[in-house]
Amino acid sequence: MTVTKFGLALAGLAFSATAVFAQQPAFKPAVVYDLGGKFDKSFNEGVHAGAEKYKKDTGTEYRDFEPQNDAQREQALRRFARDGYSPIVAVGFSQESALKKVAEEFPKTQFAIIDAVVEKPNVQSIVFKEHEGSFLVGLLAAMASKTDKVGFVGGMDIPLIRKFACGYVQGVKHAEPNTEVFQNMTGTTGAAWNDPVKGGELAKSQIDRGADVIYHAAGGTGVGVLRAAADAGKLGIGVDSNQNGMHPGKVLTSMVKRVDNATYNVFDQAKKGTFKSGVSVLGLKEDGVAWALDEHNKALITPEMKAAADKAAEGIKSGAIKVHDYMSDSKCPV
Repeated sequence: MTVTKFGLALAGLAFSATAVFAQQPAFKPAVVYDLGGKFDKSFNEGVHAGAEKYKKDTGTEYRDFEPQNDAQREQALRRFARDGYSPIVAVGFSQESALKKVAEEFPKTQFAIIDAVVEKPNVQSIVFKEHEGSFLVGLLAAMASKTDKVGFVGGMDIPLIRKFACGYVQGVKHAEPNTEVFQNMTGTTGAAWNDPVKGGELAKSQIDRGADVIYHAAGGTGVGVLRAAADAGKLGIGVDSNQNGMHPGKVLTSMVKRVDNATYNVFDQAKKGTFKSGVSVLGLKEDGVAWALDEHNKALITPEMKAAADKAAEGIKSGAIKVHDYMSDSKCPV
């Protein structure tokens, strides 16, 4: 996590500190979701859960908006800023260009963006080590598979989703080097995040080829992936939010990305006056990603599987296991 450095002359310290305090924006939080909406049971819904928890804990109301097309992102960010909302959380990498413009127009407004980096003095950028969490669910998938064939269904074909896929394959191969991994992406536009029918079709095609565990990183499209796996008597793996309860006993686990905590923390920091710009990178060590174990999937996770996942997690945290980051190098090693 980076911290903004202030170059304050000693003689002017008291005046400068007062000026900074006086310029702090009013606390009126808002959220602009990505396409797919706040009830996608995945990425956006995790953000919504964090905002709702903050509201429940503190009594603070917030505003939110669900864009229906690309143009509405920038419009919503600008409208909230113009109406005095701060902090404003922009959800998803697709809001990067819009936020760059709006953050410049409203330099006193505090913004945060999840899954992208916007280098502006009033923007906090929050990114995750999805490859680390994906490695762990890949390991579990390989150990659970009876056919030595597993699958991955991504949403929009972008480097971020390839990052999930690459980490997943590394985890599979770490546990069972001979296990085959099928991969499909849903599409190349934002519509790929909200197409459960296409997700189901891709999952079925992988099942027809022998896959008996399928991991999705596809937002709302993943609802179709999990349903198709459950209907076929196979296992799905959820993403972002804990999706184990969607098909109890048929979802092996979920790769949880703590966007709920990230949203809660942005609100809390803004309220307390501790909001900082810069980049936060959240992985296993920072509790930014994890795999979900609860009453819905505990019967599917053997003691051996849990021990292997726990051992791998410690290895990743210590650096003994290196998980390749596709965003840094697009040549996945497996």
